Amino acid sequence: QLVESGGGSVQAGGSLRLSCAVSGYTYSNNCMGWVRQAPGKEREGVAALFTGGGNTYYADSVKGRFTISQDNAKNTVYLQMNSLKPEDSAMYYCAAVTNNGCGGSWYPSYNYWGQGTQVTV
Repeated sequence: QLVESGGGSVQAGGSLRLSCAVSGYTYSNNCMGWVRQAPGKEREGVAALFTGGGNTYYADSVKGRFTISQDNAKNTVYLQMNSLKPEDSAMYYCAAVTNNGCGGSWYPSYNYWGQGTQVTV
């Protein structure tokens, strides 16, 4: 189970931190990430992290502004979003590829999804 939190409304240039708490399966050695979808648009991979080694991957659109990180003790993945822009507005989903790495991609083939949290800029 993946449970997101931390979404909300913020002015352009502001910051938000999303959290994704993982339960129900072994947290280690998985690829965890964030995917967003704005109304009328396709889902877009944002960032991914391999929980086993901490390797991170980012979409070009968020590089330098967003940071994905983890707290192994809490089985939680975070997405720190800075310098937010109106085009970042979307539903943000936490996702996982279990028992596998990210394959060097910020948008691997996820097989577990959270319910999403709304971000409005």
